[in-house]
Amino acid sequence: MARYAIVDIETTGMSPGKDRITEVAIYLHDGVKVIDTFVSLVNPECKIPYRITQLTGIDTKMVAGAPRFCEVAKRIVEITEEAVFVAHNASFDYNFIRSEFRALGYPYERQTLCTVKLSRKLIPGLPSYSLGNLCKSLQIDNNARHRAAGDAKATVRLLELLFTKSPEPEKINLKGLPDQFNTARIKELPDQTGVYFFHNAEGKIIYIGKSKNIRNRILQHFNNTSTLKAMEMKQQIADITWEITGSELIALLLESHEIKSHMPVFNRQQRRTYFNWGLYQQMDDEGYIRLRVDKKSEEEGLVTTYAGKKTGREALFYLAGQHNLCQKLCGLYPNSGACFQYSIHECRGACIGKEPPESYNLRVLQAIEQYQYRHKNFFLFGEGRDPDERSVVWIENFIYRGFGFFAKNNPPSPALWEACIQYYSDNKDIQTIINGYLKKHPAMNIEHYND
Repeated sequence: MARYAIVDIETTGMSPGKDRITEVAIYLHDGVKVIDTFVSLVNPECKIPYRITQLTGIDTKMVAGAPRFCEVAKRIVEITEEAVFVAHNASFDYNFIRSEFRALGYPYERQTLCTVKLSRKLIPGLPSYSLGNLCKSLQIDNNARHRAAGDAKATVRLLELLFTKSPEPEKINLKGLPDQFNTARIKELPDQTGVYFFHNAEGKIIYIGKSKNIRNRILQHFNNTSTLKAMEMKQQIADITWEITGSELIALLLESHEIKSHMPVFNRQQRRTYFNWGLYQQMDDEGYIRLRVDKKSEEEGLVTTYAGKKTGREALFYLAGQHNLCQKLCGLYPNSGACFQYSIHECRGACIGKEPPESYNLRVLQAIEQYQYRHKNFFLFGEGRDPDERSVVWIENFIYRGFGFFAKNNPPSPALWEACIQYYSDNKDIQTIINGYLKKHPAMNIEHYND
C-alpha cells in the first residue's frame, strides 16, 4: 500500500532559495490513517517580515530558539522516505524543501501529489480551490489557518475525502521507458525488503536503491515526473534486477557497498569510493592515548576512515579543538616541547606531562565515541529473506566484518554466525549506517562477547 507524507510549511516569503522555512508539519499516512507525525518551528536564521507575522503569527522571537533546518533535515528525510509528498499547491512546499536541502548539498527527491489539482479533478465546479474554501465547502475544521500543523491536518482530512471519491487502483506510468524495456518484469517485482538495480540497454547498472518494499519504490520511480533527473533516468532503464535481504539494515549496507562497487551514474551523491586513510589510536609509553591520521592498514587501533589525508586531518583538527586535545599528541604539531595550543590555554599540558593521562584519555575517548560502537565485539540479528531465516551482522574489534543469513531452527552459536558471514569492507559510511540504525532501533537483538 502506498504511503503519503502530507506536508505544510510556513516561510519568510514566496521565493525558494531567497526566503526560508519557519515552520514545518508532516503527517505520514498509510492510506487509512496517520501513522507518524513531525511538527516543528524552524529558525530561518534571518528576520521574519512583519507582513508574514501578520499572516501566520510567527515572529522572529518565536523561532530564535527553534532548530535550524539542518537540524530537522534528517527527520524530514526519514518521515517522507518512500512516501508520496502531498501538499495543497505541492510545487510551493516541495520546491521550498528541495531548496533547503540543496543548500545542504543533499538531493531531496520525492514523487509529489497536489491536492489542489486532485480536488479540481474529483470535485469540479467549485468557485475556488484554496484550502480555506475547500474546508468550508467540505465542512473540514481548521482552527489554525496559516500555521503548518493546522493546514497540514486539514490537508490530511481533504486527502481522505478525496480517497473516498477515487479509491485509485495502482497506476504505473510506463511513458518514457525505452522500447526494449520488458514490461512483464513489473509483475515479478517483489513487495519485500532489499536492494534493486536499474540497468541500461548495455546491461550497465545506472542506479541502485534500497527499499522496505521494492515493488512500491520502483513504481514510485516510474511515476515520478517531477525532476529532469528522474525522467532522464527512466528513459535509460532497460531492465531491473534485485536482491532480497529481508533486513532493512542489510539492505542499507548492501546498497552502500554496491554503489561504491559499480559507481552508477544516477547515484552521484553516494559514490564516495575509496577510504584509504584512517584515524588511529595508540597508547604511548607514558600512558597517553595518541591519535594520528595515517594510510589505512591492517594495524590495530583504527577508529574511522577518510577519503583522503586532508579530510582526515581537518576532522582531527576539529576534534582536537572541540575536546581540548593536545595537537602534539594528535600528530598535528611536529615541534618539540609544548604545543602552541598550550601557550594559548587550549591544551591542558598533556604534551609536557602537566595533565595526567587519566583525565586526558577520558576526553580522547569522549572525542572518538561518536565513531565507535557501544560494544567492541557483537552480532546484530534481524529478519531473514524468508520466515525460516534470520540475518546477522558481525562487528569485531569495532570493525564491520560483513553480514550473512542462517536458519532460524539452528541453536545459537557464535561459530555458526561467523561461518555464514559474507565479508565486506568497513568504512566511515558503514559506521554511520550501523550507528544510525542502532539509535533508531534501540531494542534490536544484539549478542556481544569478549568486551
